[in-house]
Amino acid sequence: MVYRHCSSCGRNLQKDSFSRTQWSKPVGISRCYACVEGGNSRNNNSSALERQTARRNDSTHATFQTHDLIHPFAEGGFRWVAKGKYTTGSRSGQACVCKWFKTGHVFEDSFFTLDIQATDKALALVKEWNSNNFIGSTIMVNIPQVWQFQHDGNAWGGRKVLQEPYINNYQKFNSNSGWADDSTPWPRVMQALSHFSYHISGGQFVLCDLQGGIYSDAVVLTDPVILSRSKRFGVTDLGPMGISSFFSNHVCNEFCRSNWSMPSDRTRYYRAQQGTSMIAR
Repeated sequence: MVYRHCSSCGRNLQKDSFSRTQWSKPVGISRCYACVEGGNSRNNNSSALERQTARRNDSTHATFQTHDLIHPFAEGGFRWVAKGKYTTGSRSGQACVCKWFKTGHVFEDSFFTLDIQATDKALALVKEWNSNNFIGSTIMVNIPQVWQFQHDGNAWGGRKVLQEPYINNYQKFNSNSGWADDSTPWPRVMQALSHFSYHISGGQFVLCDLQGGIYSDAVVLTDPVILSRSKRFGVTDLGPMGISSFFSNHVCNEFCRSNWSMPSDRTRYYRAQQGTSMIAR
């Protein structure tokens, strides 16, 4: 994979983060899609924006009751979720969750990697949204880490999980196949965020399958899906047909902007459903 530093924001980005025109320019001059579109939105305030957008563990240890691990309180299409409590750091005493894959340990390494890659891309796109101050409130992203249970003689010793802070008031806003809740303002904001992600990335990505919790001062998202032209984000990345399917069901609302781009192909290739759609690899 070819990478290059953007001359404006300094990030080391893949080729598809640049337009063809910008990529043809010499290294040290070319600018990524985000900087071309947003001007100087990424400048010396980037670190502050990162802190506002990324919701991290800020801890190194947590405890989970065996009962909670045996009886997870939630599940997704291919993951179980158990609730625990942080025991160190600034989040000590706060609730947390760990997530592990239903498919078993054979595929876990690749799934962990793809999950974190999708979250990293989601974080970059949400930071772009926040930098534009479209709504006056912050959207945050839970940033998972791969943690491992200590070897203490039980069946969970050595098992790897994705670890992140717990989210209250959990709900789903849209899916990766085009389903969307547009009944109240915040879900419509999420639809606009998905549309914006396509526009700001030059049509390369759609941030979707948005879900999380609404707080008094922010919305916190978790488990985002990235639809990409190159299908590089795993089994939930439905690729170009997923992007088309998403927009086949998208209706611009009061939070979208009229100048935001949309794909020319808005054919529905996948049935819109609330659950996360996956494709065989």
